[in-house]
Amino acid sequence: MYNILICDDEKDIVRALRIYLSSHQDYCFFEAYDGLSALQIVREQQIHLLLLDIMMPKMDGISVLSRLREEKNIPVILISAKGESDDVVMGLNAGADDYITKPFKPSEVQARVASALRRYTQLGALRQGDNIYRFESIMLDDNSRIVEVDQQPVTLTPTEYGILKLLIQHPGTVFSTDEIYESVWQENSLGNEQSVAVHIRHLREKIEIDPSNPRYLKVIWGVGYCLRKDGKQ
Repeated sequence: MYNILICDDEKDIVRALRIYLSSHQDYCFFEAYDGLSALQIVREQQIHLLLLDIMMPKMDGISVLSRLREEKNIPVILISAKGESDDVVMGLNAGADDYITKPFKPSEVQARVASALRRYTQLGALRQGDNIYRFESIMLDDNSRIVEVDQQPVTLTPTEYGILKLLIQHPGTVFSTDEIYESVWQENSLGNEQSVAVHIRHLREKIEIDPSNPRYLKVIWGVGYCLRKDGKQ
């Protein structure tokens, strides 16, 4: 059973999202109508995914997300209106995993929620075997989902972890933004390349000493991204 918290100050939106997702018998729903209430519920309940509106009273979604990331790494899908693209980028930079835009299609909501939960459970579950990957000073232990850089622990969101895992499993291999999105999100990219770029930038900030001059996480202009010690940045 997955506990999903829907937070939007418009009750009709909350009701619609519950209807869209109610066909899945493994979902249990919690509701909040402002940012402070959402934080309280996340702290008191075992929430597996948060659908979070950006524009809300008392505390906006970006502030909620920033506070939440100090405590938890549960998946967060932002709910945005058309024209809030700058806020979406800000949210992705603050640690959001994905976003949906009003008005949204039920099939899109269902797919994005299922994808986020799948990443969270698959990447967070304990696995048997010696699934430990190393690249220079980076270590990723897929059994315990621990990441270290220079022997210091690094906290990643499920999406950041998925990207790093893909790259560290194939050092030197260049992956396009479409390939990264389809591998980590496990769905067609459909023009969501911007999400990949934001998550890559956020990942760099956590694993690189100087994110603007990265040692390992390289962008190959016009091609994609890879982990390698030398080459173009």
